[in-house]
Amino acid sequence: MDSKRLEDILAFSIGLVALLLLNIISERYFFRLDLTEEKRFSLSGPTRKILNNLEETVYVEVYLDGDLPSGFRRLRAAIGETLEEFRIVSDNHVQYSFINPDLAGSARSRNEFMMEIARKGVQPTDVFLNENGRQIQKRILPGAVVSYGVREQGVLLLKGNKGSSPEVQLNQSVEGVEYQLASVIRALTKEKPEVIGLSTGHGELTGSDIFSFKKLLEEKYIVKEVAMDDRFNIDGTDLLIMAKPVTKFQPHEKYRLDQYIMKGGKVLFLLDALVASIDSTAISFPYDLDLDDQLFRYGIRINKDLVMDMLSASAPVVVGNMGDQPQIRLLPWPFYPLINTYAAHPVVRNLDAVKLLFVSSIDTVKAPGIKKTPLLFTSGYSRRLSAPIRIDLDELKKPLDPGSFNQSGIPVACLLEGSFTSVFKNRPLPISGNTNTEAENDFIASGVPTKIMVIADGDIVRNAFDPRSGQPLPLGFDYYGQYTFANEDFIMNAIEYMLDDKGVILSRNKEIVLRPLDKVKIQAERQKWQVLNLLLPVIILVIFGVIRTFVRKKRYASF
Repeated sequence: MDSKRLEDILAFSIGLVALLLLNIISERYFFRLDLTEEKRFSLSGPTRKILNNLEETVYVEVYLDGDLPSGFRRLRAAIGETLEEFRIVSDNHVQYSFINPDLAGSARSRNEFMMEIARKGVQPTDVFLNENGRQIQKRILPGAVVSYGVREQGVLLLKGNKGSSPEVQLNQSVEGVEYQLASVIRALTKEKPEVIGLSTGHGELTGSDIFSFKKLLEEKYIVKEVAMDDRFNIDGTDLLIMAKPVTKFQPHEKYRLDQYIMKGGKVLFLLDALVASIDSTAISFPYDLDLDDQLFRYGIRINKDLVMDMLSASAPVVVGNMGDQPQIRLLPWPFYPLINTYAAHPVVRNLDAVKLLFVSSIDTVKAPGIKKTPLLFTSGYSRRLSAPIRIDLDELKKPLDPGSFNQSGIPVACLLEGSFTSVFKNRPLPISGNTNTEAENDFIASGVPTKIMVIADGDIVRNAFDPRSGQPLPLGFDYYGQYTFANEDFIMNAIEYMLDDKGVILSRNKEIVLRPLDKVKIQAERQKWQVLNLLLPVIILVIFGVIRTFVRKKRYASF
């Protein structure tokens, strides 16, 4: 009896010691297993690196809380799961809370609260709920405000392609939660923001025409104007943006640009190939920028044409008069294509439609060592017109011939990555004034790895204006259609990708597969499954009881 008791005490002691050791080991070597097929609870390597390097605490206030529709409850749960992973990986350097805007008090207090959050970048969204058999409208804030030290920034977490169903759009928002939060944390924790240069001196877009775009840039980066003949300013930028130049580049300016790229500089070309405008009836001719040979050497060509697409935005057209008042109607304008076909790339993943104005087609050409990724494509009903082209709004009054729109997937934007070859290789170097450029700089014939993006529409970053107040409108906002296209998201994603040395934007590749139930099949087989769910557990319990009784009788009958 004593030996049995001693054996039990030893077994208990060993189990207790093993439990304590397991607890100590788990504290020192913490790990979590993600058993989902698409690894929806796993963070990407770049995100983990950012969280591991936090020196101060990041505070995240999420305003998606309270009585929400089922889809938004799923988004709220995904945000909470992601932030919990952020907290664990960062060793509690990320703290978060959910706030219900409905608890702000009176209706006036709630409106003031929502206006304050909207000024920080989280725009309200109206949703509809069923309450006691009637539909009511409710305004929610699907976003968060992230604070780090004295800096804070709002982030909208409801993203996705608005052309998709609400269920798919919410799923796309769930997929993007990690990237949206990680990119804001990265921006807030950077010791020094990157420098973005806006090229000047060739009639580029400037002033009020890019007011909204420049404001977006200044929220995250240092922005300065760069003259193409100023070597110091060009070399001091992390990314150079050329927004619709219209005059010819001189040889020494092309040389500055070329050598900037050879040294690893990144360039975003926003170029119009043809002179085109909706304001007047005119013949559209090509611009003479003298950049064709340079772009060709880098691996791309912008064709001297304009793309027309049946999937297009509308333009206001005077169709007649009623008395002395002109009658204006919105008619589809095929020279304003709406791009909703994208490559499989993080820059354009889950984007809504992008609106372009008088865009040209792009071809890639042979360039050894360069990876070429076309990003934007026209719809399945498009065509190309070669210059010269007559542009006349009166053509809108005529019905479009679908048979003439027989081309599809025309590329209009392309990303180039790799080590580029100088356009001046094996060519005489240009002379600036009385000084040979070679004497100013050591010529580089083959560059270091870098990135170039070419978009064949210089107006993609031009903001429209309110015709009543004359104030600039948000980038991508169509005043007549009262719709905001994804121009802002596309351009800012492109800039983020080109500058993102840590690869945070790659987390946009996360994919969560929807596995919806077949509603038709559910309705047809509803009764069968209800009966099965009610009776099967009872039947199993009865069978278990009978078998157990039989076994007990057989075991104890001999006694």
